[in-house]
Amino acid sequence: MEGGNLTYVTEFILTGFSQGLEIRIFLFFAFLTIYIFSTLGNCFLIFSYHLTPQLHTPMYFFLCNLSFLDLCYSSSSLPKMILDIFSHNRRISVIGCMAQMNTGLFLGETECILLAVMAYDRYIAICMPLYYNVIMNLKICRNETIIMWLGNFLLSAIPTILKPLTFCRGNKVDHFVCEILAVLELACGDISFYKTTMFIVSLFTLLAPLIFIVVSYTFIIESVIKIQSTDGRLRTFSTCASHLTVVFMFYGPIIITYMAPANTFSSSQKYVSLIYGAVTPILNPLIYSLRNTEVKEAIRKIVFKYFMIR
Repeated sequence: MEGGNLTYVTEFILTGFSQGLEIRIFLFFAFLTIYIFSTLGNCFLIFSYHLTPQLHTPMYFFLCNLSFLDLCYSSSSLPKMILDIFSHNRRISVIGCMAQMNTGLFLGETECILLAVMAYDRYIAICMPLYYNVIMNLKICRNETIIMWLGNFLLSAIPTILKPLTFCRGNKVDHFVCEILAVLELACGDISFYKTTMFIVSLFTLLAPLIFIVVSYTFIIESVIKIQSTDGRLRTFSTCASHLTVVFMFYGPIIITYMAPANTFSSSQKYVSLIYGAVTPILNPLIYSLRNTEVKEAIRKIVFKYFMIR
């Protein structure tokens, strides 16, 4: 459709990977392997929670939510990205692109909040253990989770509803997926509304949760230091090690991408996005299953009960 000298875009072309054939073959099998193991690992953690009554605690309830988030996050982008590696037709409709973009925003924002809630859970467990069952009972945790999912869904959808984007600066998205900063490069007219909205949303869903996590772990470290025995300190802090690892792996690339000056986009950022888009979803089940004795035991029992040939 044309308006004046402008031609409005109805579909996009994702640039994807432009490397040689051998590298693309390697990337295809690498990302396919990552997606398969990420899906299996997160599904195992979800099934372990639902099939093991001993894991029906707030900490594992939040871990189950994290696994579901990672499962959705990787499934919203990796399958198409894998198929596009060898495809000459990397087209996606504007509606499809907007759906993928908003889904990614929604899931990313939700994971930021969830990681902060998990830090709060560890803070209550270590610093206020006598009040843990009162403050962090499963009913409260479920209500918090519902509010978190619905709130972030609205936050990610409101900008698009209030001011729908139109595109007239070409149709090539310099990315593997429809990522908001890359898509905004093609938008018509003044996009300051979106960049201002992104900045405000980032304050609430990225920076505020990160500050909350830092403050929570400051109090946790103070409490751990007061424990007399070295073994006790190590055992107490080990319950936080998996969560801290996930926080660093997820927040690092996110901050590099979304807290850059003026929310500008550069081609190098699309490679950084692979860390939180592809690598983190497979690391989460590995980190929690390898470091957590209860999870390992639950998975072992499920494997022997449901999958071993008698």
